[in-house]
Amino acid sequence: MSTAPKILWKPTEARVKSSHITAFIKYIKINNNNNKQILKIKSSSNLYDWSIAEPTSFWSELWDYCDVIASKKGSTILKHPDKMPGAEWFPEARLNYAENLLRQRDDQEVIVFQGEDKVSNRLTYAELYDAVSITAQALVKQGVVKGDRVAAFLPNLPDTIIFMLAASSLGALWSSCSPDFGTQGVLDRFGQIKPKILIGVDGYYYNGKHIDTLDKLGEIANSLTSLKKVIVVPYMGSKPKISAINKSVLLNDFVRPFKPRTIQFEQVPFNHPLFIMFSSGTTGVPKCIVHGHGGTLLQHLKEHRLHTDLKVKDRFFYFTTCGWMMWNWLVSGLASGATLLLFDGAPTYPKGDALFDFAEAERMTIFGTSAKYIDAISKMGMQPARTHKLSHLKTITSTGSPLSPESFDYVYTKIKKDVLLSSISGGTDIVSCFVLGDPTLPVYRGEIQQRGFGLNVQVFNDLGKPVIGEKGELVCTGTFPSMPIGFWNDKDDKKYLNAYFSRFKNTWCHGDFIELTPRGTLVIYGRSDAVLNPGGVRIGTAEIYRQVEKLDSVVESLVIGQNWQDDTRVVLFVRLRDGLQLDEALQTKIKQSIRANTTPRHVPAKILQVADIPRTKSGKIVELAVRNLVHKESVKNIEALANPEALIHFKNREELTT
Repeated sequence: MSTAPKILWKPTEARVKSSHITAFIKYIKINNNNNKQILKIKSSSNLYDWSIAEPTSFWSELWDYCDVIASKKGSTILKHPDKMPGAEWFPEARLNYAENLLRQRDDQEVIVFQGEDKVSNRLTYAELYDAVSITAQALVKQGVVKGDRVAAFLPNLPDTIIFMLAASSLGALWSSCSPDFGTQGVLDRFGQIKPKILIGVDGYYYNGKHIDTLDKLGEIANSLTSLKKVIVVPYMGSKPKISAINKSVLLNDFVRPFKPRTIQFEQVPFNHPLFIMFSSGTTGVPKCIVHGHGGTLLQHLKEHRLHTDLKVKDRFFYFTTCGWMMWNWLVSGLASGATLLLFDGAPTYPKGDALFDFAEAERMTIFGTSAKYIDAISKMGMQPARTHKLSHLKTITSTGSPLSPESFDYVYTKIKKDVLLSSISGGTDIVSCFVLGDPTLPVYRGEIQQRGFGLNVQVFNDLGKPVIGEKGELVCTGTFPSMPIGFWNDKDDKKYLNAYFSRFKNTWCHGDFIELTPRGTLVIYGRSDAVLNPGGVRIGTAEIYRQVEKLDSVVESLVIGQNWQDDTRVVLFVRLRDGLQLDEALQTKIKQSIRANTTPRHVPAKILQVADIPRTKSGKIVELAVRNLVHKESVKNIEALANPEALIHFKNREELTT
C-alpha cells in the first residue's frame, strides 16, 4: 500500500496513560533500571521490538506483571529456544489454569447470562467458586483424575464455564462442541479423544425455535464407549426425560451430595494439556489440537491486558458458541477480574439489534463479534448510535474473517465514534491471535493495528524471504508459549509438523495471505489455500469480497478459482437480497466495482446466483468445499458445516461447463 489510509480513531492522552501497555512499560523499567535497551522503550512499537529481541525477558516480565498464581515459576524460562517446535517454556513451573481464573471469591458480579428466550442468570465470583467446588467434587466421585478427558455438548451457559473450570482444576482435559453440531460431527471429534465424562443439554433456542437435542445426545452418548457418566443440563425444562441415555444423570442430582469447600487445585507442569480444540474439519476428520495450562493462560493474559486493555470489572462480551475458540478466549477474561457477559441464541432475533439491547442493558465495555455480523447489521440498516446508549462501550473486537474498510466506516459512523475497533486474527491452532489491537495506537481504515507482543510475525514471499508492503504468507519465525503441545494421537508429531512446518524450515506457516505495511499495520486478504491464481497472479479472496459486498444488492458472496483451459478462472457466487435476480445490469455493476477498485485480473469470468453460502459452525465460509464440488471432487466431513444443505446450489452448475 503506497499511501496510508484514513485514520478513523486516535486514543486520547488519558487513555494511553491509563492503559496496561503504559503500566507494563513502567513496570519493566523499574525492574530493569540498569538495562539501557529497556529504558529506551517509549511506545508499544518499541515494546513489540523488545519482546521479539528478548522473548524470555518479555514473557517472564509479563508473568510477574500479571501476577500469575503458581507454586513455582522456576529460574529457567526457555529450553531449546532454537527448536520450533521443540522449545520448552517455563519447564520448571507448576500452576493451574483454573486457579488463576478463580483468584477472586468476593461479591463482584462475574457472569451475566442471557438466552434468546430472555432467560437470565447472574453469578458472583463467590457463587462461581462454590459451584466449581461442588462440581469438581462430583467429578472426582466419578473417578476423574489428571489426564482424563471431559467433553461437553453444551450451549454458551454458565454451567459450561463451571464444568470447564472444575475439570481443569483437577488436571483433566476439556473439550467442547456446541449443540448445533450433528451427531456424526460430534463423534468425529469426541470419538478421537475418548472422554470419561460427557455433559450435554436437553435443547437450545435459536431464531425463535426450541430445538430439542435429547435424541441426539442419546446417540452420541451411546456411541462413546469410553464414557463413565453423562450429565444432562436442563435448559428447556426442569425435568427432561433421560432414561434412554445410558449412564445419565440430571445436573442437580449429580452435584446434590456435595457442599462447597476450598478447591484443591492440581498443580501441573506448564505444558500439561488443558484444552483439546478441533480444526473445522472441512477437509477431513478434524484435527485434535492440544493446548496447555501455562501457554493458554499467559497468552490470553497478554492479549486481554496489553492488546484489549481488559481491566478489573470490565464487562466483557464475545458472541460465540462453545465450538469456537473465542469461547475459551472469552472465559480467560476471568483471570483479569472481568465480568463475563454470555449470550446464547441468534444475534439478530427477534430484531437485528438484539445484541445492542444486551450491550446497553448490561453496560458492556468490550463488545466482541464477527466481521460477518458487522456486515450483516450494516446491510440491515441498523444504527445503534441513534437507538442505543453505548456510553460504557470502549472497545469493539472483530474476527472470523477479514473486516472490510466499509465495515470500519460503519462502526465509526453508525455504532460509535469514540471506540477502539480491533480487528483480530489468529486461530484455534494457537487458541489466540497473531495480529490484533492496541489501545495506544491509531486505527487506520481497513487495517489491523499490531502484531502480537512476543510473536515474531512476518510476511514471507514465495522464496521464504520477509517482505514489507507486499502480499505473502503469514509466518512466525520464533517460538511462543501458546504453540500447541501437539495433536492428539499424532505419532511422532507427523500431522502437527505437516500442518504448520512443512513449507518453511523452523518457521510456523499459518495459512493466511497477508500484508505488513510500512506503518506496522496488517491487512489480511484471505486464506492461502483459497488464494486465486489466474494467469499466475495471486489474489486473496477478501480483495474481491470487499468490493462485491459493499453493493447494497449483495448479501454475501463466495469466490473460487476453477481450473479452466490450462489456467484458472475466477468464479463468483452471490447471494442477493430477497426478491432480487442476477440480471445483466447487476453483473456489469459487480464487475465494474471489482475492476475499478482492484485489477482486471480480479474480475470474475463467471458470476452465478445462489440461495445460500455454506459456512462452518463459527461462521466462516468454505471456499475449498465449493471448489471441490465444482471440480467434482468429494467434500469431506459435511458434518462440520452449519448449513450443509447450501452445497446443493453449487453442484453440477451447467454454467461452469462453458
